[in-house]
Amino acid sequence: MSGWAERATISPLETFREHLRRGELAFPYSLEAQRAFFFPRLACPYTGSERIEWRVSRGLGTVYATTWIRPREGDAYNVALVDVDEGFRLMTRIEGVAPESVAIGTRVRVRIHEAPGEEAPYPVFVPLDSAK
Repeated sequence: MSGWAERATISPLETFREHLRRGELAFPYSLEAQRAFFFPRLACPYTGSERIEWRVSRGLGTVYATTWIRPREGDAYNVALVDVDEGFRLMTRIEGVAPESVAIGTRVRVRIHEAPGEEAPYPVFVPLDSAK
């Protein structure tokens, strides 16, 4: 096989999750556009090119936007957009601080959250000063 059919044997989402299982935050990088992108997909969203390689992030970023949610039942939690240093943005949570205390501009480090049961792990972030 060659081209798209060969690359499609393992989905981009499964590749992302496999890196998470190894404790890595990986991202697709477009060789044509010379830039990272997120969410994982088969073609570059900027050029349409299928010339994509996977890279591993150092796991550092900055909170771009944040909000917090207080459900009727359960604990409050935040939802944040983090600009990862390698040039992509992802939606996540910031842990280790009160949801309403997350501030735009906070430097953060990734922590891979192990999901219960058969669910895939997922990335969350913690402030750098509590990332030990």
